[in-house]
Amino acid sequence: MTVRSRRRWWWRGLLAAELLLVLAMLADLAFPVPLPDGRGAGAIVLARDGTPLRAFADRDSVWRYPASIDRVSPLYVQALIGYEDRWFYAHPGINPVAMARAAGQWARHGRVVSGGSTLTMQVARILDPPKPGRRSVFDKARQMARALQLEVHLSKSEILALYLDRAPFGGTIEGVEAASWAYLGKPAARLSHAEAALLVVLPQSPSRLRPDRAPERARVARDKVLARMATQGLWPAGDVHEAKIEPVVARALEPPRHAQLLAQRLRDAAPGASRIRSTIDNDLQRMLEERVAAYFSDLPPRTSAALLVVDNATLEARAYVGSVEFGDPERLGHVDMVKAWRSPGSTLKPFLYGLAIDDGLIHSESLLIDAPQSFGDYRPGNFDMAFNGPVAASEALRLSLNVPAVDLLDRVGPARFAARLENAGIALKWPEGGAPNLAMILGGTGARLEDLVGAYAALNRDGIAGRVRYRPDAPHVDRRLLSPGAAWIIREILEAHPRPGTVADTFDSRSRMRVAWKTGTSYGYRDAWALGSTRRYTVGVWVGRPDGTPMPGQYGAMTALPLLFETIDSLPVAATDTAPRPPPQGVEEIEVCWPLGLPPDPAAPGLCRKKREAWTLDGNVPPTFAERDARLWNAGVERFDIDARTGQRLTADCTSMHDRRPTELARWPALASPWLSDETRAAATLPPRAADCEPDSRDATESLRIDGLVDRATLARPSNSTAPLKLSVRALGSEARIRWLLDGRMVGETRGAAPFAFDFAAHGAHTLTALAETGAWAAIGFRVMEPGG
Repeated sequence: MTVRSRRRWWWRGLLAAELLLVLAMLADLAFPVPLPDGRGAGAIVLARDGTPLRAFADRDSVWRYPASIDRVSPLYVQALIGYEDRWFYAHPGINPVAMARAAGQWARHGRVVSGGSTLTMQVARILDPPKPGRRSVFDKARQMARALQLEVHLSKSEILALYLDRAPFGGTIEGVEAASWAYLGKPAARLSHAEAALLVVLPQSPSRLRPDRAPERARVARDKVLARMATQGLWPAGDVHEAKIEPVVARALEPPRHAQLLAQRLRDAAPGASRIRSTIDNDLQRMLEERVAAYFSDLPPRTSAALLVVDNATLEARAYVGSVEFGDPERLGHVDMVKAWRSPGSTLKPFLYGLAIDDGLIHSESLLIDAPQSFGDYRPGNFDMAFNGPVAASEALRLSLNVPAVDLLDRVGPARFAARLENAGIALKWPEGGAPNLAMILGGTGARLEDLVGAYAALNRDGIAGRVRYRPDAPHVDRRLLSPGAAWIIREILEAHPRPGTVADTFDSRSRMRVAWKTGTSYGYRDAWALGSTRRYTVGVWVGRPDGTPMPGQYGAMTALPLLFETIDSLPVAATDTAPRPPPQGVEEIEVCWPLGLPPDPAAPGLCRKKREAWTLDGNVPPTFAERDARLWNAGVERFDIDARTGQRLTADCTSMHDRRPTELARWPALASPWLSDETRAAATLPPRAADCEPDSRDATESLRIDGLVDRATLARPSNSTAPLKLSVRALGSEARIRWLLDGRMVGETRGAAPFAFDFAAHGAHTLTALAETGAWAAIGFRVMEPGG
């Protein structure tokens, strides 16, 4: 062939190559590789350690956990390439040598002995599968063409990532990460030699080799991979020998279902994300889900619950149980009660007392009065309708007494208190057209469990509340709720509250975490709450019915509190969690006296009727509150003159000469009188006025008397009657509203001398008290005999 001829053929060959290249480019444009576009893709929500909490299937109902080479064990990658495609990094998508070998074996044996497909060709088949049941030469050619396309458009790492993400593993499981969790219960990053070999061979025949259905066939196929790895010298013979001894043990295929409501919440917040990492502790989450389900299994129908555990240092959620059972339609298990608006009951009270301490209105032992009171048209009562009379602020908070809390809120101001809470992150919800009012401290508003937990954490964060974080990359939103000193005092008060059922000195409590806890119950038994904060964790529990119907007899201390302490006792304990912490700067413990609420005066020891040790803030020692009603006498020092010889009280206008001597006594709030001992009451009572002295304003106090029942009477129903013993009494001496208390428990209300009728079923000794709004009161004792007694 002449030089000219060779040039001609060379140019023809070049033109042909260019033509083929153009045709290939046109074909590539006309038939692009169907790469995943991410639309309709599934997602996986992970615990903080990478454990799947909940998987969301894609639009084809396939479970797939996003995978990448750096998240998969190197053993798996070695076995995959060594067994499936040794020349993966060298060939252009197809391996002519392997194809020729496979074709020769097929021609010689009449069946497939070894495949000629490369990993790239397998990815091409996954992305562009042939019609079901069809396996033709044309399909193979198309697969090879797709493989070449993939090699042109993607790097080897990207092709391998597609295989790791989409290889079939049986059922609706795709990808090595999903398969590893589904069959082995562990991440693909921690596969052993045997496990890596098993997952390498499984996509060859997913249905036939599924280890949960055919463990022996799976073992034989796995050992074939192990033998190949030893023959090629990729794995040491000793490791392969030990791997063959390892049995094939697989779990039944079931997608993870933990923290399901939180997972749904996180996915809704990031709909395009395929892999969402949460702050949840997987082991704690599973344990608490089981505990909540067992704890509430015997509660009334339609009852649900929510539980939230937060790390105080970071405000990251460690456990999130949004309902008792996610799939239970009767309990409305799909409703997430962690973020639901519910009446908070008494759970806001610690923040009110803390704010009052910051404002200098009270110290920890300030004298408050738990007695029937009216605040305009609002007349609150306690949960059990009993009253305790004079109580310390610390006792009123621990016992969750309602009247002292309303009294305190009235002095702080509802609007100011609500604004302070909302600024600290406790969002409140009011009825349409509603506004902050006194009822809010007893649950007359709406709040969310997650906000309350973020606020209670402030007790162990120097007064800093914040937003609970559910993702590690969530922003830190911290806001001051209380001063460090007020937070310390409130925590100290709540930590001093013994657990229900605890008997003093029966065990060493020093090994238990110190818990600042509070319960709450909303009106009508619709919501039961328990919140507790330790040095490291804050836990919140809500129990109720998502539809808002009542649960008669279920309240915070009975229904929610036991679960709170079960949860806290299951958390890790460090030595620092059980030790008391010294008070911060500005907090000082001093001695105060009742009824004045002030430090004792050495010059007037008679004014100190009862001593208490109080925590004060920044040197503020506020006196006992004055009564609002000007008609009532108040706590304070009463100064007057007496006759030095007779001790009788003298006024400004006396007709005889007297040896006057100035004196003083400490008065208790008028509403406290019915609860004082005879000795204490006598010490706070003005002496009688001398007969020759004119009356003054101190003589204007009303005197109340109960008519219709004799003091210390013994009552009995007729021997032939089983009806309750009915009585009718009236209070004489006042035209004001009269509250009637039986053994300290409010049983009715009248005005002036109107009769009050009541009946008795309980035998034994009783005390009936009539308490007027003016502070006047009267009490009588009586006894009801047993039938036939």
